[in-house]
Amino acid sequence: MRDDLLDARAVLLHEVAADKAEAIRRCGRALVEVGAVDEPYIEAMLERERTISTYVGEEVAIPHGTAAAKEVIRHDAICVVRFPEGVDWDGERVTLCVGIAAKDGGQVPLLAALADILLDPDRARALREATEVHQVLKELLT
Repeated sequence: MRDDLLDARAVLLHEVAADKAEAIRRCGRALVEVGAVDEPYIEAMLERERTISTYVGEEVAIPHGTAAAKEVIRHDAICVVRFPEGVDWDGERVTLCVGIAAKDGGQVPLLAALADILLDPDRARALREATEVHQVLKELLT
C-alpha cells in the first residue's frame, strides 16, 4: 500500500464508541483532521452504511463515503481506528475500522490492497491487537 495514504495522526488505537454511527463519525473525523476530506464526507460515510454494511468480517469494518461525496475528498487517504472494547455492527463485533477516502476510482485498488492484508489472519490479528502506531504502519505499509 502506498505510504502517502496513511498519516500517523490518523491511527487512533484506544477509541470508544457507543454504536456504529459514532464509530463511523470517529473515522470521518480522523480523515477531516488530517486534511484528506471536508466535513460533509462524514455524512456520506453514514449514508453509505445505511445503503450497505461496510463490515467485512474478522471484527473489521471499512467505512467509506458514497460516490456523490467525491468532490469533498481532497486526497486519497485511510485512517485506522481501533475500538478495543468493540462496537456492535448490526449484530457483529467490530474492533477495527479502516476508513477510506478515495476519488477517481482510487477506492478499488485501495480496497484490494486492504483485502490482501485483512485476509491474512496473522496480519489482521496484528492490526486488531495493535497498541502502538508503529505496529499499524508496519502492517499496512510494508
